[in-house]
Amino acid sequence: MSDKEIKNAEGSRKNSGSRVLIYSHDTMGLGHLRRCRAIAHALVERYNNLSVLILSGSPIIGSFDFRARVDFVRIPGVIKLRNGEYTALNLHIDLEKTLSMRSSIIKHTALIFDPDVFIVDKEPLGLRGEVEETLEMLKERGTHLVLGLRDVMDSPTLLVPEWKRKKVLPALRRLYDSIWIYGLPQICEPMQDIALPKGVQKKVTYTGYLRRHVPKATVATRLPEITQKPYILVTTGGGGDGEDLIEWVLRAYETDPLLPYPALFVLGPFMAPELQADFQRRAAKLKRVQAITFDTNMEVLEQGAAGIVAMGGYNTFCEVLSMDRRAIIVPRTAPRLEQYIRASRAQSLGLVQMLESDGGMDPQVMADALRALPRQKRPSEIIVPGLLEGLENVNRLIQPLIEKPTRAETPVAGEDTFRRQA
Repeated sequence: MSDKEIKNAEGSRKNSGSRVLIYSHDTMGLGHLRRCRAIAHALVERYNNLSVLILSGSPIIGSFDFRARVDFVRIPGVIKLRNGEYTALNLHIDLEKTLSMRSSIIKHTALIFDPDVFIVDKEPLGLRGEVEETLEMLKERGTHLVLGLRDVMDSPTLLVPEWKRKKVLPALRRLYDSIWIYGLPQICEPMQDIALPKGVQKKVTYTGYLRRHVPKATVATRLPEITQKPYILVTTGGGGDGEDLIEWVLRAYETDPLLPYPALFVLGPFMAPELQADFQRRAAKLKRVQAITFDTNMEVLEQGAAGIVAMGGYNTFCEVLSMDRRAIIVPRTAPRLEQYIRASRAQSLGLVQMLESDGGMDPQVMADALRALPRQKRPSEIIVPGLLEGLENVNRLIQPLIEKPTRAETPVAGEDTFRRQA
């Protein structure tokens, strides 16, 4: 695009409403994308003159429905391997060239879209620093820069050196205006072991967890046959590392045909095809088990379930709370302890049951947990003030940033939410 075209695009900015740009690096699974989508939908539902654009590397972002005034830009995909390294998802070019393309698309999109607010999900500087130049540019233009963090990042022994290596603290001090943590400190403080400067501490706001709803347009969606009666939903999220969970629960049903409820397995779109095929073959042999690969409207299946068995990623945890479902959480412990930390804290409050795997996947252990599931308390029976007020508080935080006369007059947002004091 020429300089003249850029100026023309910027010139039309004044009369086109407010804008929020969200960055989601999406190297594995669905967590980042689904969190960003939930926030985008809540924002446009609340503010009629607002448009939200999501930058995402997810290969299946086009499978999801988006509300009016929410759209996305798909950047070339990068996937995180189990050894922690990254590689291009589809393109046969090296990683550095892929990252260069992503960085260029991100910066050019931000330049033309010209957002009032830029929300960066989880990675302060983006994948391998790919949003740093965009942050610098938008900072000069007066855009309010927000880092959005989930409730748990990782164990301190891993997070502290990781953030030091990535030079995160200078970015939090110099670039970001706000840091929103989508959780509550009484469950977890993701940065409690990091020596944050007082100036950075003052930027932190705990919003509460992000409530999820069943989309109105999808209530009539055709559901798997097994959902006609009370059932257990077994979900792995994206499924890229969910085979152990599926294996353990499936063994329980193969061993004990008299478990209280039939089971619907959602294997996940990123599970290896050969594993999907094997699990579906085994499930087809059982009268009370059905397996599907993926459903973009997981909230519908979760709402209809008598209970949920899951790995306990951020989005699934929010959905368990929102749909008020009894849940067994089997967290992974590698490459991050995020799920384990979240599940153990939630179990200590009585919100879920956590089942730790010793690697043996004894079917009787899982069967016993499934039999005990109907006797668990529902999350709503545990009183945690502000637990699911995340989207309401994000809306409150964003209001002064998109309804201000000029960017230079931006007030400080969120003084009356769960502000962590320095």
